[in-house]
Amino acid sequence: MAFRASCPQLLRREDKSGLIDPRSWQRVCDLAATWPNADAGRFFIQHFETAQLRDGRAFATGYFEPSIAGSRTPLPGYDTPVYAMPDDLVRSWPKDMPQSERTGRPPLGRIDANGEYHLYYERGQIEGGALAGRGLEIAWVKDPIEFFFLQIQGSGMLVDPQGRIMRIGYAGQNGREYVGIGRVLADRGLIGGDTGYATSMQGIVQFLRDHPDQGREIMRLNKSWIFFTELTTGPKGALGVEVTAGNTVAADPEAMPLGAPVWLDLDRDVADGLWIAQDTGGAIKGPNRFDTFWGNGERAAQIAGGMSGRGQAYLLLPRGTLDSLGIR
Repeated sequence: MAFRASCPQLLRREDKSGLIDPRSWQRVCDLAATWPNADAGRFFIQHFETAQLRDGRAFATGYFEPSIAGSRTPLPGYDTPVYAMPDDLVRSWPKDMPQSERTGRPPLGRIDANGEYHLYYERGQIEGGALAGRGLEIAWVKDPIEFFFLQIQGSGMLVDPQGRIMRIGYAGQNGREYVGIGRVLADRGLIGGDTGYATSMQGIVQFLRDHPDQGREIMRLNKSWIFFTELTTGPKGALGVEVTAGNTVAADPEAMPLGAPVWLDLDRDVADGLWIAQDTGGAIKGPNRFDTFWGNGERAAQIAGGMSGRGQAYLLLPRGTLDSLGIR
């Protein structure tokens, strides 16, 4: 049961959404520890109540664990590096920022030799070699377009020419702006309609392959860059537990408690049902915005790449907690 796996983190994490005291999960987590998986439906019916945040109108996309050609060592044709977290990526306030504006966490950036703060290198600069020669490479991949989408997914499998697999997962981000290139392509009239390119991940990839120079410029509009670490298990979400196909959904932790169950009723029936909020994402903002996880393989890629579902979302919370929230 995915909810059971989330309980250790659910009980000790601060709830950034402010909706519920983490201690309120204790009773249902104690019950989940011994509850039979085959009877999970009754567990949620008996011990949870539902609420809708705002109007409950949900929008869900999909993500998956891609498998792409990669190698631990540089090989001919494997030219795109996979970088580990650099040690000069820090959180700091620019010296010229007034104290009155320094709220929340300091932004990510780097400090130069003179002690001055700068935004961290963006995608184009990193692709141009800003991090080369520092020993940060943990692997090299063959196809930069496939790696671009692996970065968006946040984890994946690298398969070398001998069929050996190296799993990599999210270690950090450069702090620069995330831009969804699908929206850019659609707004420019380059995909959708009668362009010959579908408004799906598969259509976007085909456009990038057919127009390499223009595609490179468009990909660099997404200044965000993801750093990776090698995984010894399956991919983990932001909650710190392994994500599972058909069970894990990414949500906005500022709007919804990470670890909470969510019921989705969408116009994409394949995504209907119970999910556990175990992950986050740069584009996942707001109380009813979700990203559903579909695992790995061709079927997962097809479902995730075409997932764009709208409908209703219902947050499940332990019985007896909703009266104090005023969100029925």
